[in-house]
Amino acid sequence: MNSDSVRPAVTELRLSAFKSHRGVTLPLGPLTLLSGGSGSGKSSALQAYEILARLGSGESLARAVGEVAGSPAACVPAGARPDEQGRRGFRIGCTVDGPVGRVSLDLAVQAEPELRIVGERLTGCGETLLTTALTDPTRPAVQAAWHTAGASPVTRAPLPDDRLGTSLLPLRVAGKTAGQRLVLAAAEQVVVALRSAFVCDPRPEVMRGAGVRGTGAAGDAGGGAGRAAGARGGGRGGGPGAGRGKSAVGSGTARGSGGAGGAAGAGVAWGTRGRKTGGGEAGGWGREAGEPRDERRLRSACDNLPTVLHRTSLECARRHAALVAAVREACAGPVEGLRAVPRQPGAAGDGAADAPAAVERGGAAGTHGAPGAVGAAGVRAVLDRGELGELPVEQLGDGELRFLALALVLLTGPDVLAMDPVGEVPSAHQQMTVMADGMDRCLDHRQARELVSLAVRMTERGHVRLLGTVRDPSVADGLSGVQVLHLEA
Repeated sequence: MNSDSVRPAVTELRLSAFKSHRGVTLPLGPLTLLSGGSGSGKSSALQAYEILARLGSGESLARAVGEVAGSPAACVPAGARPDEQGRRGFRIGCTVDGPVGRVSLDLAVQAEPELRIVGERLTGCGETLLTTALTDPTRPAVQAAWHTAGASPVTRAPLPDDRLGTSLLPLRVAGKTAGQRLVLAAAEQVVVALRSAFVCDPRPEVMRGAGVRGTGAAGDAGGGAGRAAGARGGGRGGGPGAGRGKSAVGSGTARGSGGAGGAAGAGVAWGTRGRKTGGGEAGGWGREAGEPRDERRLRSACDNLPTVLHRTSLECARRHAALVAAVREACAGPVEGLRAVPRQPGAAGDGAADAPAAVERGGAAGTHGAPGAVGAAGVRAVLDRGELGELPVEQLGDGELRFLALALVLLTGPDVLAMDPVGEVPSAHQQMTVMADGMDRCLDHRQARELVSLAVRMTERGHVRLLGTVRDPSVADGLSGVQVLHLEA
């Protein structure tokens, strides 16, 4: 990949047949807000993006769809009828701009009677780079053909029907011909963009520790993209604790037997971190059983906010000062500072979220042995109100808490968030995409506008993009650099 070119980014989301959407194409800019009435499909659009991102991170299709939508049937367009074999499904895709140019990825997924990817198409530079098709329904595989441009125009081989074939290409493509190198570069561009996504849904009830046991610092529901089902307003069933956390551990590599070459090096499957030789899942976003969590990386529900604030205040005074300035504009009353202080036993706000995550892995300060690290229950975040004293952030209103968490996400980066970007590509050549469903939820108009204004300033720097949904599109009126797409129910 040409590191001097633009950073890979998803610039178009296609909802060919997904939930309430049919034949919908959404152009995505650095800062895109989706608006529309209830039932217009705002949340569904973000769910389609998240499924693609999870697949790009190496998750199995079953886990990606299950975590996001609850069940495969929930993704099937309303009114879709099964064919003679009782099959129904959905189709989604995206376009990624980057060093290779425009590269398009499209997926056809069979949801019933058995969940599987039945078709995948990767195109770019005027070439069809990869196609897959289900040729034998009795086998858990699809027949793949990728561009070679050598002695044979294409190479054919089977690929599993429960994984994104694009992310597996380094295991199969040798990179010896110009055509093979183009395939690898285009696949890397798509995977880098998809894996650079962070789904953010701050949940005040979890941040306060007032949720069901296991949904706070000591549980999995707040981690990564695995929020509790139903918390995002996407029509999914389930209750708190249904989600699984996203791994905070950096990505590794999976070696194959292919030849030399490839933009990222042959045999490196960017989306297969953590694959077990015994057939376990490659949990690009999900934490494997028994795998310790890094409490110093912010999770999707932001339940470990105090620990992350403690870290960021020590590591980057300039950005922490910018966060304090943003919070000052959004909160009622004076704000002179924001910091983490040791939690006193029996302090107000202690609850299920303060369960013994701090003594996990031995010791209250034991988060991977990192300097300055503290356990999730070891600190609490407070606002310095000057003469009014300190105010624990859990006593803030829902809107103020959500603003604080979203502002922190916009002001940080992948190293501070519980996400799994491609480790083989330098972070300076990647661009994080924050996905915020209900971005203005619980916020008043002033707070929402201040948050969008902050997003404008951060996206202008080129290291972060934002895709969010809002109820009131007027919060972006007069702000340059904001693209508002209105969806009809």
